[in-house]
This record gives sequence, C-alpha cells and structure tokens, in this order.
Amino acid sequence: GGWLLLQNCHLGLEFLSELMDTIATAESMSEGFRTWITTEAHPEFPINLLQSSIKYTNEPPQGVKAGLKRTYSAITQDHLEVSNMPQWKPLLYAVAFLHTTVQERRKFGPLGWNIPYEFNQADFAASVQFVQNHLDDMDIKRGVNWSCVRYMLGEVQYGGRVTDDLDKTLLNTYARVWFGEHMFNEKFCFYKDYVIPKGKTVEDYLQYIEQLPSIDTPEVFGLHPNADITYQTNLANETLSTIVSIQPKDSSTGGGETREAVVQHLADEMLEKLPPDYNLHEVKAQLQKMGAVEPMNIFLRQEIDRMQNVISRVRTTLTDLKLAIDGTIIMSEELRDALDSMYDARIPKLWFRISWESSTLGFWFTELLERNQQFSSWLQDGRPNQFWMTGFFNPQGFLTAMRQETTRMNLAKGWALDSVVLHNEVTKMMKEDVTGPPPADIGGVYIYGLFLEGAGWDRRNSKLIESAPKV
Repeated sequence: GGWLLLQNCHLGLEFLSELMDTIATAESMSEGFRTWITTEAHPEFPINLLQSSIKYTNEPPQGVKAGLKRTYSAITQDHLEVSNMPQWKPLLYAVAFLHTTVQERRKFGPLGWNIPYEFNQADFAASVQFVQNHLDDMDIKRGVNWSCVRYMLGEVQYGGRVTDDLDKTLLNTYARVWFGEHMFNEKFCFYKDYVIPKGKTVEDYLQYIEQLPSIDTPEVFGLHPNADITYQTNLANETLSTIVSIQPKDSSTGGGETREAVVQHLADEMLEKLPPDYNLHEVKAQLQKMGAVEPMNIFLRQEIDRMQNVISRVRTTLTDLKLAIDGTIIMSEELRDALDSMYDARIPKLWFRISWESSTLGFWFTELLERNQQFSSWLQDGRPNQFWMTGFFNPQGFLTAMRQETTRMNLAKGWALDSVVLHNEVTKMMKEDVTGPPPADIGGVYIYGLFLEGAGWDRRNSKLIESAPKV
C-alpha cells in the first residue's frame, strides 16, 4: 500500500518500459499503491504509460496577482518574522515581485526574453535565503550593501541562468531600479498602483495582493502596451493551431474528395511549379567567372546550397507522399505529418526545419519560388541592382559580405574591417525606379523587403508616423 515516487523520468526512458511491464504483469497489487512520476515533456516518453496515467501539470500562474498570491501562500508567519530588521519584509516582497516579473515576461516570447529561461521556485528560495543571510550579517551602521544585493540577484541567483547579453542588461536594470534605499521611500512603486505594502502578518500581504488587478498591462513589466497585442495574437494562433491539429482525420471529407486525393492533387501542382535542381558544377563554373573569392559570391554560393537543400527536400517529400498515398510505399510518421499539414495549409515540419517562417503553406511556397528566382537571376545575369534582403537565409551574412567588399575597395585609404560600420538611408525611390547600383563614390547596395511593425513610413517627409504596419 506504499507510494512510489520516480523523479525526472525523462532522463531514464529505458527504465519506463520495464516499469510498464512490471505493473502490467503483476499478479496482485494493493488498492492503496500509487506510482508517481515526474518528467519533462519528451517526444520519446512511452505513450502507453502516458495514456494509462492521470496527468497533472504544474504551470506558473498568469499575472502579478496570481504569482504573488502563490508565493505568499507558501510563506509562513515564522518565515515572515525570521529577521527583525526593518528592511526584511519590504525586501522579501520586492524579491517576490521580481520573481513574478521574470516569469511573466516569458509569455511575451522574444519581446520578454531573447531566450526563454526556466526560472523556478528554487531561484526565489535561493534569493530569499541570500537576503536573509545578508541582513543577519549586516553592519547596522553601514546598512545594506546594495551593490552586493543587486549583483547577487542580477548576476548570480537569477542572472546565473541568463546567457544573452541584452537579457543580462535587462535583469540588472530591474535590480538597479527596484533595489536600493529608495525602495523604502513612501513614493516608491514598481509601477503605478503596484507598491510595497506594509503588513505584519502573511494575511496582511495576501489581503493587499487580493486587491491587485487580475489582468496586468505589459507596462508593469517594463514592456510597451503593444506587447499585449503580440501576446494575444500568438495565443490565438496557438489555440487555433491546436484545434486544427486535433480535428478528426477521416479519409472522407463528407461526400467530396478524400484528404489523400486533395493532398495528391496539391502535390502534383507543387511538383509542376517546383524549380529544377541546381547543377553544382555549373554553379561553380559560373561563380568562377564572376570571381569565386569575392565575399558577395561566396555568400551567394552558401545561399544556393541552402536553397538546393530545400528544393531537394520538398521534391523528395512530395514524390514519396504520392507513392505512399498510392500504397506503393509505407506511410511513415514524417509523411503522415506532411499529409496532415498540407491538407491544413500548414508547413510540414520536414520543410520548416530547414527553411523560413510563413503564415500558410501557400505563402511559403510562393516565397520559395521568389527566393529561388533572386538566386538564379543573380547567378545567370550577374549581380542585381537591388537585393530582396528578407529573401536571404542569412541576412547578417549578406551585410558582413558587403562590409568586407567595401573594405577591400578602400584598402588604399587605410580602411579596416573592424572599423567599418553600417550606415542606412531610406530613399524615396520605388523598386521600379532603381536602374543601377548606388554611385561609386557612395558605394553600398540598394535593398528592399524590410517592414515596419506598429508604425508607418511617410515617404514624402522621410520619417516614421503612427500608422498600421506597412511594407
């Protein structure tokens, strides 16, 4: 009748099959016996064990109110009174607010953190323990060593997980703005109406937390209000994508064509429009004529290699999918995903992994043709007068190649690559107005394809304006 707890089972998947066999073949089992398993999501977790289990998930609560409520529900009165220093209770609340903030920013994706970090309760517990120890050892005459507190929070406790430089700067900014002698000032607030409450009991803090707004503006976390638009859009797209992915996948579509017939027809159309493979020997010979060691031509070769990989993968997938639909070969898991994705106008995972993001399969395939057109024209007709920069796999590589080329052209003037910086100028020309490269005395290249999100461009006055997103 005992209970068995197996933790972090994603690290021992082979044992889980043995566990399932043991449970399935046991002749007798106590009614009071339970097996608890903790694991991270893993694609190879035994599906039969997962289906026969009751699943629980432990997700951080959404919002400042829910996050602080969860934190203070786990704090006892003894913990609140563990130190008699007047700084203890405000510091404890400030660390709790920081903990909620770093977790809440994750839902905003790259707007919140460049890299999604797994901040958890252990980070909070370690931070609180450090604050407690610091206050216990503090010289009352000197007071709190704020540079030490900020360093430990921004660089060690929470910052120890952070690997991106800009994310580290953000975290240190929170530590600098929220932690200091100014936090004990009556006018201090994390954001409008988000202050450090004064209370003597856990219940006092919970009562204050209860009256906080249930829905927070992104400005509470230092984000622009438009960040919520992005979050809500992504959430809606994710929800709709989930609904589509779990819809019944019957062979018939209610009297019309079957799923397989629809996808087979689509595969035929795509194969007909798909560009031919690049002949790598011809590519190499053409680049030799153009100057194979020129930075821009090296970049072009790299882009063509990646495009050829995409074209080959698409052709192979479509060909195999048609054979699988006809019953000539077995429908693999990857082909099944391609079938379902193409029917739902989504990009198959096989293609997405080696290509680019797009809203639908139709837009993605059109972009494949347009990207390929830019590369093939560049290869056959020579360097274009203008470049579709967002049509590159590696736009940063394009900019680097341009800097290298410009530096070599100006070696006589003593230019060095490390000291060359990019300068951008928005012209008033349309694409059709460009008939040649930029003047030699100016140098550089013409590019197009960039877009603004949340703003517009006033072409006449050459400035940003409040407007809907505009290409």
